[in-house]
Amino acid sequence: MKTSLRRRAMIGGGLWLSAAIVTAIVTLSSFINTVTLNRFDELLLERQLQIVVALNNTGGDPELLGAYLTDPAYERPYSGRYWQAESDDGVLLTSRSLFDSLLKDHTADAPSEPALRTGLGPENERIRAVTQKIIFEDDSVWTVIVAESMTDLLIERAKIRQNVLIAFGFVGVLGFIGALLQMSMILRPLSALRYDVAHRWDSGKALDPQEYPEEVAPLVEDINALMTRNRDIIERSRRQAADLAHALKTPSAIARNELSSLAAADMDVGSAMDALDRIDAQLGRSLARIRASNAASAPTAATDMTRTIERMGKLFRSMAAKRDKEIRINVADGLQARIDAQDIEEVLGNVIDNALKWCATTVTVDAWSAEGGTFIRVDDDGPGIPQEDRRTALRSGGRLDTSEPGTGLGLAIATDLLAAYGASLSLDASDQLGGLTVLVSLPHRSAPLRQAQIPE
Repeated sequence: MKTSLRRRAMIGGGLWLSAAIVTAIVTLSSFINTVTLNRFDELLLERQLQIVVALNNTGGDPELLGAYLTDPAYERPYSGRYWQAESDDGVLLTSRSLFDSLLKDHTADAPSEPALRTGLGPENERIRAVTQKIIFEDDSVWTVIVAESMTDLLIERAKIRQNVLIAFGFVGVLGFIGALLQMSMILRPLSALRYDVAHRWDSGKALDPQEYPEEVAPLVEDINALMTRNRDIIERSRRQAADLAHALKTPSAIARNELSSLAAADMDVGSAMDALDRIDAQLGRSLARIRASNAASAPTAATDMTRTIERMGKLFRSMAAKRDKEIRINVADGLQARIDAQDIEEVLGNVIDNALKWCATTVTVDAWSAEGGTFIRVDDDGPGIPQEDRRTALRSGGRLDTSEPGTGLGLAIATDLLAAYGASLSLDASDQLGGLTVLVSLPHRSAPLRQAQIPE
């Protein structure tokens, strides 16, 4: 099975969002580095200009320079802010912050325009320096260097990156939540369509394309056409099965009457009558299988199980009375099940007839509803069926005792019909009467029935 649309949307949206966030973080980090460095360089150039003005106004007099350069960082050793000025005639002036160090790596090849460089300063700290060779009005030539530690710059960048990551993380979470909400809104019509197809198929109603977005409406129309076609096919199949059953009843009845006439004339027709009974039973099972194969796809309304079981009880009570036997019915009020009324009547008819045939005196029929579905239990006080033979009894023609007339197909037909509805039939020993218990389980259903696998 291919990946669901929801999972595809989640994976695709997550990958796209991650790629977008990573790209944005990389781009923004580069922009932050550039902006902070430009601002750092601008301040550095302003300090360099301040040193140049001070040298020009004082003529390089160290005592007078202090009046112009009032920044306390220049006075504190290794403060991270430095300046150095050296004339062509060997005069060297430095800030006290350099202490016993010099900015030697930044004096070579000083240009006439301010040049920015990155390198190592006092105590091997990373610094950014601006270097320029200047000719003053008195024709003196000075190489001026102003430098500052990049530690504060790197700390500032790290803080900005941290804040950016937090912001993007928050945006990413909001984006993911928004994507989930958007995906849920987009897939909601498909979920509604799935629900409607299930429930309206059961009720036999068509879908209204106007209730769905325009992108889904053509699919809804196709589903309506498919549902209508399937209903027609199922209905035709049921009619054909009914017509076939009706067509076969007449020749079977004629053959049975002829055999009965021969039997009345003292002719031995037992084998022929048994063969005819098996033919009728096999035809009945085949027709039941035709119905069962379509039952899973047919829209089935809820059958009133209370009324159906009580009607079956009345039918079999008269048969039981003729054999000096008793049938007790205990059915809850308001029982319903998603199964065709004709099918469940055939199931109950086979099960009750089998119980009545083998019981000593009593058959009980109990029906109730529980969380798992609707349950019907038929108990008798007959000999029962040993556990090792119960599987055989459910197979086609699995007769365990030939002392009573029959074909051995009753329970097999019932099993076939129930399997088409996702229901089941099980055999067990009766705790109430000591004979056999047949339990019919009809699960509740809220989705379309699937095509059942009919057991052989």
